[in-house]
Amino acid sequence: MAKKSKLAARAAELEAAVAGLFTGTPAAVPAKKKRRKAKKAKVVKAVVKKVKKAAKKAKKTKKKAKKR
Repeated sequence: MAKKSKLAARAAELEAAVAGLFTGTPAAVPAKKKRRKAKKAKVVKAVVKKVKKAAKKAKKTKKKAKKR
């Protein structure tokens, strides 16, 4: 099933609300969308840290090689 467009979804909500006014049934409260917790950030941070460390080490070895 294709996802309803925001306009179509809103129209359906309003239609249900109007029908509710005539029948006397309260309109159903639409469920709030839950936001997914981002898990990627932690992994990315760790990778960046490792890359920086490796770059620093490479720099040090380069300096040592130059001194010799």
